Amino acid sequence: MRMKLSLAEPKYLTESIAVISELVNEVTIKVDKNKIEIIAMDPANVSMVAFTLLSSAFTEYSVDKPTSLSVNLESLRQVLRRAKGADTVVMSLDEKKNKLQIKMIGGSTKSFNLALLKMDEKEQKMPDLTFPVRIVTSTDIFDDAIEDMGVIADSLSLTAESDKLVIDSESNLHSAKVEIPGDETTAIELKGSVVASRYSLEYLKKMIKASKLTDKVKIEFSKDYPLRLNYMVKDKMSLSFILAPRVSD
Repeated sequence: MRMKLSLAEPKYLTESIAVISELVNEVTIKVDKNKIEIIAMDPANVSMVAFTLLSSAFTEYSVDKPTSLSVNLESLRQVLRRAKGADTVVMSLDEKKNKLQIKMIGGSTKSFNLALLKMDEKEQKMPDLTFPVRIVTSTDIFDDAIEDMGVIADSLSLTAESDKLVIDSESNLHSAKVEIPGDETTAIELKGSVVASRYSLEYLKKMIKASKLTDKVKIEFSKDYPLRLNYMVKDKMSLSFILAPRVSD
């Protein structure tokens, strides 16, 4: 098959792969005429990630038939981090050698060949979730609150009220709370009454690294129900995470 994908803004790929590689080790990248896509679950079955990079984000996007490329994510991350911001990253497939070819064209031309893996795991699908609350806020504000909670404990509570998002954390000795008011920076849509749930800080600290991609994050959750975070750049890419709740004993 023929595949040639040229990306003049490599950060949408490099930064996304860097974040995903903290959660999963090996993935299958699905490539079709509209997009490249990764859907994967972490080994502990606590979180899922869905990454879509649209064909409109590329300067050249040529795929003659859908294909799946299974790769070691850490190896891919190490290669992609060699791309400079102004480089054009070109990906193609060497079917004979079963390798993903990655070229970086800038002040010099660098070529890397990554071995493809044989993975027979079943196809992952993102679950169909419905949420009573949707919050869109600044990644700076949300990141800061997550880091604040990390000082206190290994989990946090999210509480959505009609006029604010409350993030708090508690240990045997200490506690902390951040209140984010609904305003021009933070939009809160809440169906019904107050909604609260607990989640792991270890995972959240990895997920919020996606804030390098965009300045807004969409937050959706429900009581004792998964959390969904979405980072999106219109007409270019989307990076979503689902995190299982920490259910109280």
